[in-house]
Amino acid sequence: MQRFNVDDSAMILIDHQVGTNTWAATTPLDLLKRNVVILAKFATGTGMPLVLTSSQETNVTVQGPLMPELEQVNPKAFAARVKRTGVVNAWDDPAFADSCRATARRNFVMAGVTTDVCMVSPAISALEEGFNVQVVCDACGSTNQIAEEMAWRRMERAGVRLTSTNAVVAELVKNWASPAGAVAFPLLT
Repeated sequence: MQRFNVDDSAMILIDHQVGTNTWAATTPLDLLKRNVVILAKFATGTGMPLVLTSSQETNVTVQGPLMPELEQVNPKAFAARVKRTGVVNAWDDPAFADSCRATARRNFVMAGVTTDVCMVSPAISALEEGFNVQVVCDACGSTNQIAEEMAWRRMERAGVRLTSTNAVVAELVKNWASPAGAVAFPLLT
């Protein structure tokens, strides 16, 4: 198993928008938002690259803007977010894929809403391009449990590793007494 480290991994968050987040019925909204913020804060606090993308932010009655909490956590990454105009597989948007590649990291920690539409395809596409991918399931969600489970199965069968927020942060930290541990511990308690 490829172990991810802070210095060889990038955090990639897809379509965590105020409208799309409400579609994630399989993950309670408060838990989803909490975990997305933890991932963004951890990446920012440890110096991991943070790539953000959104789809059709101007469609405020449906998808809406990216979570404002992400701007508070990392204004620079928020300003540099890739605003897709509707491309479903984010990896098919050259600006997004190039932003991920530009991190110069081979390991991607990814989360997105919805899992079955916004997460499956870019995770598998990045994997097929040679990146190691872990998807943080409790920072994702689908409209129903069947869709969520089918998304998990598709990703696992393709070779994507599934994880949770606490598990991936612990894997990246390695040692709670480390500088990364000092960032992570307050986030997880």
